[in-house]
Amino acid sequence: MQYKTPFGVSIIVGFLYGGCAMGISTDFRAVYFPYCIERMADGTWVILNRQYKPVGFNTGDFIRYEDFPVSAKLEGIGPGVLKKLAYDGDGGGGKVYLYDDGCVPTHSKANMDAYLKKLAILAKLSLERES
Repeated sequence: MQYKTPFGVSIIVGFLYGGCAMGISTDFRAVYFPYCIERMADGTWVILNRQYKPVGFNTGDFIRYEDFPVSAKLEGIGPGVLKKLAYDGDGGGGKVYLYDDGCVPTHSKANMDAYLKKLAILAKLSLERES
């Protein structure tokens, strides 16, 4: 589903309906690397890029995460892991940001080192098997 609205309204509409509509990016990191993880109502997680789209999606279309096979049940993602993943050390709530505009990984070696540590944590998680 696509909504033709001004940018700010698209974002609001997207968040209200469980997805997001933004423009197309030419930044590889912004499309193919995790920006945040979001817990869905069923307890699964979606790994989102900087455009709040599932990693690898590069579209200006409105995306409802539930409409695509992009969520996963993650083993070992408790409060301690979420705090380590969160750029601010919080890790609470249903969305955890690996970085923000103040610590973009490609802006400095220190930012990249911190981000790579978070990716290492994600890479060690397991996917739960369907029963």
